[in-house]
Amino acid sequence: MQQSARQKRLSSHDRGIRRAIYPGSFDPLTNGHLDLIERALGIFDEVIVAVATNREKTPLFSTLERLELLHSVLGERPGLYIESLDGLLVECAARREAFVVIRGLRAVSDFEGEFQMALTNRRLEPRIETIFLPPREDCIFLSSRVVKEVALLGGNISQFVPKAVASALQKKYFKT
Repeated sequence: MQQSARQKRLSSHDRGIRRAIYPGSFDPLTNGHLDLIERALGIFDEVIVAVATNREKTPLFSTLERLELLHSVLGERPGLYIESLDGLLVECAARREAFVVIRGLRAVSDFEGEFQMALTNRRLEPRIETIFLPPREDCIFLSSRVVKEVALLGGNISQFVPKAVASALQKKYFKT
């Protein structure tokens, strides 16, 4: 009995690959983001870092610039994929067979919106599960918004972001 082409193609789940997706604007990438990426890579075989376009916000860095910064900082690693996300997260996740969404929670105030989004995603795609990870203690206060504000006011952000990001922020704000 011959197998159909469809039967021959095994999904990542059938092959035992644990794949997750970590969506975010990463505008800019912070050490808190890096912490979550590193920890996700320790849990999953493959992690997709999906740079999202938020139509409600005007980003400081273009999607291409954010992708380039992520590639610059993270380099090439087995199991790490960096790509843009334009559209519904659940559609991208289903296409890539990444049925675990990684989300960071810095404070209780983050929980309500993240919880609502997790439930919406699961309603749209029942195979989706969301895992909430708190950042390391030294990153718990970090947000892209705070980093941009400190950088704009000329503060030292070297302890909050990778060197490439600090340099990119310097160039954006001070045209150096």
